[in-house]
Amino acid sequence: MSSTVRIALDVMGGDHGPDVVLPGAEIALTRHPDISFLLFGDEGRIRELLARLPRLAAASRVIPTHVVVRMDDKPSQALRQGRKVSSMWRAIDAVRVGEADCAVSAGNTGALMAMAKVNLKTMAGISRPAIACLWPTAKGESVVLDVGASIGATAQHLVDMAVMGAAMARIVFDIERPTVGLLNIGVEEIKGVEEVKDAAAALREADHAGLAYHGFVEGDDIGKGTVDVVVTEGFSGNIALKTAEGTAKQVADYLRAAINRSLMAKIGYLLARGAFNALREKLDPRKSNGGVFLGLNGVVIKSHGGTDAEGFASAVDIGYDMVRYQLLSRIEAGMNDRPRVGVAGGEAPLQDDMQVSS
Repeated sequence: MSSTVRIALDVMGGDHGPDVVLPGAEIALTRHPDISFLLFGDEGRIRELLARLPRLAAASRVIPTHVVVRMDDKPSQALRQGRKVSSMWRAIDAVRVGEADCAVSAGNTGALMAMAKVNLKTMAGISRPAIACLWPTAKGESVVLDVGASIGATAQHLVDMAVMGAAMARIVFDIERPTVGLLNIGVEEIKGVEEVKDAAAALREADHAGLAYHGFVEGDDIGKGTVDVVVTEGFSGNIALKTAEGTAKQVADYLRAAINRSLMAKIGYLLARGAFNALREKLDPRKSNGGVFLGLNGVVIKSHGGTDAEGFASAVDIGYDMVRYQLLSRIEAGMNDRPRVGVAGGEAPLQDDMQVSS
């Protein structure tokens, strides 16, 4: 690949559009000066903001588009109305035609996945893509997938996700052989649905060179950081993600209320402010913002729609790393000798109404 990482941005995507996307790109550019950007969206608005961001302007090319995919559009609706003309589609298409190495969008998750799959297609041997996110843990971070690309999974799809998640973990964590666990209702081998048990048997027997299969993990193991990669199907993965986000917010609200309850509590907060700041830094969702679409013939990153500039910069950082450290070639290498579980099952439909927080 070239010395410059070329990133296409859906500038109009997300709750705040250019007001967050462009400042976020500016932050990412200070971290990675070897990035160049293709900016897709409302040319007038983009150039107005670029006038205040000269460093970003010098590293960017603006491509005007006139259609915006709304956050509440269904994927089928977005495909009909925004195919080939929206800022989201054009950013993805830049990856397909080789003008960009990666696309980043904070827009509608279902529409982004649908457009990415139609435009880029899935990699050879992969029946359907998955969305992987970085999950804060007691030990650091883990890769968790699928967090909402589709509902249900065959045993083969779970195995494929294990291989893809391990490839991502090798890049993010710089681990040669990441540990992988299958999310289940218990750690005993007799527990779980047949698809999960069949996938476990295949991973256990294969001893794949690119991952170390740990076994089953339960919900509390995700936060503990028991394994580097947690694999599950998209329905349970999305519920787990939303539950964790809601719990983190609930705990933060409880702490805030407790601190403000009395003068002594406020004094206690001042004495322990360093510890509280460390906790806030650890749980800051902006630090792990950016879901990676795995299994496509191209790198696509989904930013949380409501994030700020710092959070969007984190999504760009993830895209940069996935390109610079060759995610696609690592997945391809792992898929060449992946465990096989009979005949892979049929393809589950992408979900029209599922929205993922990544």
